[in-house]
Amino acid sequence: MPMKARPVLALLAIISTCHAQVTSENNERLREGLQRYPEADTNKDGILTMEEGLAYLAKRKAAPAAAPAKPAPGGLKPSVADIAYGTHERARLDLYLAKGAEGRSTPVVVLIHGGGFRAGDKSRWATDKTTRDLLAQGISCAALNYPFLNHMPVQDILRQCARAVQFLRSRAGEWRLDKTRFAAMGGSAGAGTSLWLATHDDLADPDASDPVLRESTRLLCAVCNATQATYDVTRWESFLGAPKPEFRTSEVEAALFYHLPSAAAFTTDQGKAILRECDMLSWITRDDPPLLISNPQVVDAPSNRGEWLHCIHHAREVHKHCKAAGVPCLVLQDAADDKPDAAAFLARHLLGGGK
Repeated sequence: MPMKARPVLALLAIISTCHAQVTSENNERLREGLQRYPEADTNKDGILTMEEGLAYLAKRKAAPAAAPAKPAPGGLKPSVADIAYGTHERARLDLYLAKGAEGRSTPVVVLIHGGGFRAGDKSRWATDKTTRDLLAQGISCAALNYPFLNHMPVQDILRQCARAVQFLRSRAGEWRLDKTRFAAMGGSAGAGTSLWLATHDDLADPDASDPVLRESTRLLCAVCNATQATYDVTRWESFLGAPKPEFRTSEVEAALFYHLPSAAAFTTDQGKAILRECDMLSWITRDDPPLLISNPQVVDAPSNRGEWLHCIHHAREVHKHCKAAGVPCLVLQDAADDKPDAAAFLARHLLGGGK
């Protein structure tokens, strides 16, 4: 499944900039699409039409899910493996249960993998040192998979991860989880998602027909490694500077992030609402939980795509907004003394009252 996301998004980027009646014979982007994905030319006439491109995209989206990743050698075995928290094929989680002191309910850290919303798997947490450290301290862990961008836009992916938090709370009695002590942690896309969960207003809907959606999405703290400051990408230039052309995969990459037809849609009511929903910076308010952020690419300005996505300026922009709102936010690269590792920070707030 992870490898499917890249060609699907790339092909969508190619065909979204073309017009009807345009083919690979008179359009450079469709010509590029034919070269990269010759199987899209279904009638084998050597010409890729818009209709063929769209049909190929639909076929790739409908492809069956890949089998779950095999456990890594020496990795932890989940207490509850690959359980569905939603209806999408990738809406599944692994639960690693800690032993609560004297049989009491345990806190939970929701672990969210990275991969640009295009790749990655929850199995990576089975061999992560932080997972072991948390379990050893009596903190349970839930490792998520979530849909990719070829399945749905980022605003819907974020809601899927919020549902995972609600699902865990809905099963708290069965698994002896403490509903009042939830946190999140992730890297890159998982970091940005953790930040979104930590800052977004509570999504609990007490009137929902689905009992899962009646549960809270709020957290006690979050750890964000190589995070993005906001998923309103129109704000990035204000703190990163203008991107170089090579930083982007295509002219329409930003619009495709939200499954919008073009950047022009950002100015519509729908586009504005989507950007606001994805803007963690705008969600930051005084009642948000403490954050630990580590963005080790400390540069004056991004010089490549990796730095553009993950450099220190993302962390510092979050810190600036947290400071203005009165939210505790520790950026490790700028900290003078207090530099806890992820497990220590999470334990401090989940077990020690934040002291």
